Amino acid sequence: MARVFMKGCEAMAEAAVRAGCRFFAGYPITPQNEIPEYMSRRLPEVGGHFVQGESEVASVNMVYGAASAGTRAMTSSSSPGIALKSEGISYCAAARIPIVYINVARGGPGVGSIQPAQMDYMQATKASGNGGFEMRVFAPSTVQEAVDFTYRAFDLADQDRNPVLILADGVIGTMIEPVVLPEMRSDEEVAAIKAGKRSWACIGHSLSEPRAWIQPGNWSTAAMQQCNEDAAALYASWQPEWESRWLKDADVVITAYGISARIAESAAALLRKEGIKVGLVRPITVHPFPFAAYDEIDYSKVKAVLDVEMSIPAQFVKDVEAAVHGRCGIETCLCSGGNIMSREAIMDSVRRIMEGK
Repeated sequence: MARVFMKGCEAMAEAAVRAGCRFFAGYPITPQNEIPEYMSRRLPEVGGHFVQGESEVASVNMVYGAASAGTRAMTSSSSPGIALKSEGISYCAAARIPIVYINVARGGPGVGSIQPAQMDYMQATKASGNGGFEMRVFAPSTVQEAVDFTYRAFDLADQDRNPVLILADGVIGTMIEPVVLPEMRSDEEVAAIKAGKRSWACIGHSLSEPRAWIQPGNWSTAAMQQCNEDAAALYASWQPEWESRWLKDADVVITAYGISARIAESAAALLRKEGIKVGLVRPITVHPFPFAAYDEIDYSKVKAVLDVEMSIPAQFVKDVEAAVHGRCGIETCLCSGGNIMSREAIMDSVRRIMEGK
């Protein structure tokens, strides 16, 4: 298929439409505004519906309602807006309702800055809402990956009957890159996907027709425990995804996700040209976390693992520490407040490790 230049936010929105998304509700917030703007134009062209809610809370609950009827539905926001959506996301997880949502993350905490950051890692992977539910969380490092993950997320959400999160950031959302767009689902395919949800969707059932609908808040304690046990079994079935490079001879291993991993890969390539043997571990899913990826490191040789992230204090490093499990030292290279990680900072950090400083 032909490659086209697209801004990250618009590319993710188009990928959602091509995956069969036919309902979107959202509320403006920088740097993800191009997603709802694009959806407002694009969805009517394919028979879908766009609603600008009066708030983030209203928007996520509209998505909850549309998805409950079997429609592929999505919302998006940025950092503090995602925090406001957390209750609705938790309700979708409780009711086993498949939704997709995108966080084009910005600085924080609080309102923070409108510039890119990676300060929502804990929120995305550990506490996206009350009740301890879990989600698949994808962290794209290119616009193409953002497209591919968004498209795929709808199938995974339907498969699991569970929310799926695309954890992007302001760089991925606003940069323009060439992408190959996925195939457009036909009207017949979209209708068949919706029809396949009839056993549980709120589309009108006779009293005698059995249904698999889950009603959050209307459970006995025994039924609630059983639902949580079923959810735990689902979470345990997920397979983490990652990319690793240059680990066999590495003296230092850089680990990062999202846009920081892309910058880190460039830094590692340049360092190897200098003769410094640097490896890279990049989680593609930050939940489930790819702990096994760190078992590929030769700990008899490596001097340290360098955690690179756009967050102060570091958050991603907590999972890295659990994965490394004391087998070598861990150093950090951090920035925050909307500052974008620099290749030079990473390279300087690696050189300091090599010099024992």
